[in-house]
Amino acid sequence: MNRYRHLPDAELAASLREDDGAAFTELYDRYWKKLLAVAYLHSRDKVIAEEIVQEVFISLWNRRHDLKVDDIGAYLATAVRLSVFKQYARQKRRSQIIGQTADAAPASWDEERIFSRFIQQQINGIVEKLPEKCRLVFRLSREEGLALPEIAREMGIAEKTAEAHLTKALKVLKVNLNRPTFWLLICLRFLLP
Repeated sequence: MNRYRHLPDAELAASLREDDGAAFTELYDRYWKKLLAVAYLHSRDKVIAEEIVQEVFISLWNRRHDLKVDDIGAYLATAVRLSVFKQYARQKRRSQIIGQTADAAPASWDEERIFSRFIQQQINGIVEKLPEKCRLVFRLSREEGLALPEIAREMGIAEKTAEAHLTKALKVLKVNLNRPTFWLLICLRFLLP
């Protein structure tokens, strides 16, 4: 592995694409401290910074065959910064949800209501990722209570098109809500003390 220390990043990246674990180890050794500093600078949390750097390196290994980067150092630093900002956005959203729940909920809310609110937030997140027309048809149907003919008239589309958009939205929701990892997270969130 000693010969890897003197290789330029471009050669290490090329070796990494060929499943060379030693090249990966060299890249890790070469950049983990710098990336940890970048992550800590932006997150101000050592644990989060370490997790982010680990996730970036795991992602690098998982995407090694598709890696087409000129400057691996800049690529990794950008990946760390993006991960920090994603983490920040998740924390902010989580705080908003907790704040909304705390503001809107009397102290007597039980676990069932909290669970229901959590599921609704998950559904809202999935719906936000739907294509625009699909999302609009779903909202008009489920939130406004409009029937398909009314939706078709309001949107100026055929009733079959409205039906197709609603069917697609429901399928996407079903697939996302039936994922084992989703239910595992729910179990961990609500069943463990």
